[in-house]
Amino acid sequence: MKYMLMMNTMRAGQGLDWPQKDIEAMIAFMMNFNKELRAAGELVAAEGLSFPDQAKVVRAGANGEPITDGVFPESKEFLAGYWIVDVETPERAYEIAAKASACPGPGGKPLNMPIEVRPIPVMSGPPPEMP
Repeated sequence: MKYMLMMNTMRAGQGLDWPQKDIEAMIAFMMNFNKELRAAGELVAAEGLSFPDQAKVVRAGANGEPITDGVFPESKEFLAGYWIVDVETPERAYEIAAKASACPGPGGKPLNMPIEVRPIPVMSGPPPEMP
């Protein structure tokens, strides 16, 4: 089953004000983490995302034209990146999320970032209860 693991952070630019060695340790952790998941055959996709000041919410207007809203830099937290993993059990997805959460921060102390884990259901059509 596939799961999306979403890494949330509390502020834009978190980590950019850290000492260089701590930034390098965090990047090395994430690169090794992705490499391990890829080697295990569990990684489907992973990406870091731009800061919230680049985000827009888009809705269709009356004639289908895109209507944009945002940016929302005042948000309390935002999606910083994600992984899509393909694993046998939800428990394995939770283990992976916990490891990502423990990414090192300043002085090597684990950040314990919140990682939201959400199943990606296999859907070949609408649910049976829908007409």
